[in-house]
Amino acid sequence: MAKAYCVDDYRKKAQKRLPKMVFDFLEGGAESEKGLDRNITAYDAWRFLPRRLQNVEKISLDVNLWDRNYPRPFYISPTGLNGLLRAGGDAMLARAAAKIGIPFALSTASNLSIEDAARASDGEKWFQLYIMDRDIADSMVQRALDAQYDALILTVDVPVNGYRERDMRNGFGVPAKYTPQTMIDGAMHPLWSLDFLLNGVPKLRNFETAAAVNVEAQAALMSRKMDASFNWGDLARLRERWPRKLIVKGLSRVDDAQRCAALGVDAVILSNHGGRQLDGAEAPVSLVEAVSQKLDIPVFFDSGIRRGADVIKGLCLGATMAGLGRATLYALAAEGEVGVSACLDLLTEEMNCAMALLGAPDIAALDRDLLT
Repeated sequence: MAKAYCVDDYRKKAQKRLPKMVFDFLEGGAESEKGLDRNITAYDAWRFLPRRLQNVEKISLDVNLWDRNYPRPFYISPTGLNGLLRAGGDAMLARAAAKIGIPFALSTASNLSIEDAARASDGEKWFQLYIMDRDIADSMVQRALDAQYDALILTVDVPVNGYRERDMRNGFGVPAKYTPQTMIDGAMHPLWSLDFLLNGVPKLRNFETAAAVNVEAQAALMSRKMDASFNWGDLARLRERWPRKLIVKGLSRVDDAQRCAALGVDAVILSNHGGRQLDGAEAPVSLVEAVSQKLDIPVFFDSGIRRGADVIKGLCLGATMAGLGRATLYALAAEGEVGVSACLDLLTEEMNCAMALLGAPDIAALDRDLLT
């Protein structure tokens, strides 16, 4: 197996292993997918201005968040249907994150239940919540609380599903549709097909409990038929109900971020859902500086991260942490848990190298002055 030297190498490996429908689900975005490209190219708008003659013999990536120290300034973002990429994918991501001491965020659309994910590793776990059915959402909040999740992430950028043409053309959804074309495609990707046959169709396990056995809710989740009435008052009530760290994901505007902070939210995530919702939305990294200057709570960002230097640019602009999405999913699809760990190490190595070349020995040394 050829060694991967960058995230794009994992992407190419993933594309070879996965059937087209599955890879398109992983790779695709909304409408013309210009937002996908924008998320990646937005980092090129910033250039580094390295400091020289700095002592960079030792580099530290430690970051302090909520009075806790983390050895890396990134976490694994919540992503759904990871079991479709690799059987047991959620557990693999959780274990790889725990191995280096970073948080893993479990999606509502996970193939591992809230409870099983809590048992999958001894690392820090956050739970990401979609609001479809209020009763099911309330149940999941309580389950995450009972399972000792450290933080709850409320995703707010999916009142309706983005117009995802790849998935539409492929007939991707729940229940799965089997056509001669998909059967042939599966046969042409034998390693993935063997994994699929041995482990069966991945289930949305959070909807297969005594409290939430609901096929309609699963279909609604896959088509992103959310409760579009959820509003600021509902967020305030969620803040009252959830006693631990509360994070709001999917923001783009300064005023929305400020309103979250005023309601007692502990952090916000600037995100356009990886370009999968509104195709014309601004790239999150382009918003970091404006939002972080106005907030006293931590600002995270995600979308389009393919290099360690991308993370560094976001931190220079004022972010506290970055969320890794497709980067680690490519590695998961390509090589499983070993690949995820190797990908996290690769991004760490890239960050160490870039910080040394920038003249920044630690995260505290990263600031706006290093960018033009």
